[in-house]
Amino acid sequence: MRIAVLRERRPGERRVAMLPEFVPRLLSTGVEVVVETDAGAEMGIPDEAYRDAGARVLDDVFDADVVVSVQPINLATARALAEGTVTISFLPTRQELPLVRRMRERKLTSFSMDLVPRTSRAQPMDAVTSQSMVAGYRAAIVAAERLPRFFPLLMTAAGTVEPATVLVLGAGVAGLQAIATARRLGANVQAYDVRRAAAEEVASLGARFLDLGLPPLEGEGGYAREMTEERSLRQRELLAPYVADADVLITTAAVPGRPAPLLVTSEMVEAMRPGSVVVDLVADQGGNVAGSVPGQELSVNGVLIWGGQNVPSQLPMQASRLYSQNILNMLMLLLRDGELRLDFDDEILASACVTHAGEVRHRPTAELIPEVG
Repeated sequence: MRIAVLRERRPGERRVAMLPEFVPRLLSTGVEVVVETDAGAEMGIPDEAYRDAGARVLDDVFDADVVVSVQPINLATARALAEGTVTISFLPTRQELPLVRRMRERKLTSFSMDLVPRTSRAQPMDAVTSQSMVAGYRAAIVAAERLPRFFPLLMTAAGTVEPATVLVLGAGVAGLQAIATARRLGANVQAYDVRRAAAEEVASLGARFLDLGLPPLEGEGGYAREMTEERSLRQRELLAPYVADADVLITTAAVPGRPAPLLVTSEMVEAMRPGSVVVDLVADQGGNVAGSVPGQELSVNGVLIWGGQNVPSQLPMQASRLYSQNILNMLMLLLRDGELRLDFDDEILASACVTHAGEVRHRPTAELIPEVG
């Protein structure tokens, strides 16, 4: 039984699916671990570190029973893998339909870390949560670095420096981590989310929750539900004065499987004071802020707009450590006495499986890919 750790091939991806420190735990189950040459190079981890941990480092690792990665494998890798090989990675299926088709054709079994259910039992495998936490922390640090003033209240002989006002839209895992980090830096923090439970969570971090008087939008699995255009318009009207008053705006709102909702219009950005900073954490998912561009910093009437692009990869060591633990826990669910056991009666495996034995098992994805006729 061989498990392979792939070198990431997508530009800008600095994470790795398994750090050397996790290899011994995997070896203890009786499997062989092989790591592709330079898998940890982007983080400064030499191949020797994997060898010291007990893994073999090879140029060609495609002859494996299971391959793990952060980003989805590419089409060339899918061609190189043998029928029945198991892949585990993030796999946003709507954006990767050609790859899903190829996996179906090649009869690969693919598990998407995006699809791990939000249940208590699945928490150790919840990579979406672990990486969102990294992204939320990074958002607050980015804002603090770029804001041309202090975050905290300072009492000095030269006078009092008032704290910066930070507004966070979206109080999921990323938003809550952004709130907590901004609070630790001393900012005055306000937040809004469409979910009812978010108010208590925001308050527990010492921030003020904005009550706009709108009904909550609770979705499945603790996520927000997609809103109507009428609701969206009214929400933007009510948020506009808070956005205009903020020194920093951080947006983190996303709906699984859908483009990120537009929360802030260009007119709302233009109403902000020059020198203000906007961090759109989900710019690479469509963006919450009009005009944000993934991976770019733009200035609009003196307001800096930072567009997020693969933000967890900007803190690769911590992000990889958390992801490695998620992957290890997922593998433990798949392994029995050193052998692969695909138990699709298990809720976690059934939910996370995209393709298996020439079929697309994830129903929403299957509806987007017609069967071969």
